[in-house]
Amino acid sequence: MSLKFQVGDLTVHRIVELDAPFLPALEMLPGLTPERLDENRSWLQPHSLDANDTFILCYQSYVIQTPHHTILVDSCLGNDKPRPRPEWDMKSDDRYLRALSDAGFSVDDIDFVMCTHLHGDHVGWNTRLAGGAWIPTFPNARYVFGETEHATAAAAHHVAQNAAYADSVLPVILAGRAEIVKDDHQIGDHLRILPTPGHTEGHLSFCFGRQADDVVLTGDLIHVPLQTRYPELSFARDKDPVQAAVTRRAFLERYCDTPTLCCTAHFPSPSVGRVTRWGDGYRLQDID
Repeated sequence: MSLKFQVGDLTVHRIVELDAPFLPALEMLPGLTPERLDENRSWLQPHSLDANDTFILCYQSYVIQTPHHTILVDSCLGNDKPRPRPEWDMKSDDRYLRALSDAGFSVDDIDFVMCTHLHGDHVGWNTRLAGGAWIPTFPNARYVFGETEHATAAAAHHVAQNAAYADSVLPVILAGRAEIVKDDHQIGDHLRILPTPGHTEGHLSFCFGRQADDVVLTGDLIHVPLQTRYPELSFARDKDPVQAAVTRRAFLERYCDTPTLCCTAHFPSPSVGRVTRWGDGYRLQDID
């Protein structure tokens, strides 16, 4: 399993917290037909699709080292947090922090935590429980939230309390560690924001590289490899499935047949590759 990639002057590390079955394929992608699933089962199994036709997801962060900063993108599930799925709920293992350490980092080494969006499986390690209170896990980091994404999440939390916002976003803001930014925000000459709405209103992807997009982090604009071949297949829990499909195809076309390394949030290992064309769709081609 590849956990480290070198691209130009960037080093990319995968920090894997969990691999687990998620939802039955026909439930997760409502536009998917049994016939189309049958046509693709041979290449989906066993890594992306299990014997019960349930999609398997990888939950992971990426740490990108630029010449100037160490940047963590999306902080996975976290420990001690009430969540709606049993494999996410009140976790207490050390896999995530051990994976971070195995990659050569401590929590003190992270300069920025970038959040593609504010769902619970992408912000969990933003904070940790200490003395009965939630404190930022990465004490020296600035946490970057998109303006639209944060405004939408905060408004929803005001109407009905959201556990992920309460335990993994709000404590960061109250600690004075958050930066709420517009879509034109950049960090140095190596990180730019690419708006990718659909899964949520303010969903963002992140582009790394000095003069070109050498590496791009997709977040949840795409969840499983079958959506690469058929970008019109939107996730049942996308906020705007039509917009998500448009965004996904535009993203894949943008990077198709280019040197850009695409790092997905939930694809099975190796999770990264370069976009190539496959009929009317695309595929993520593994790199050597």
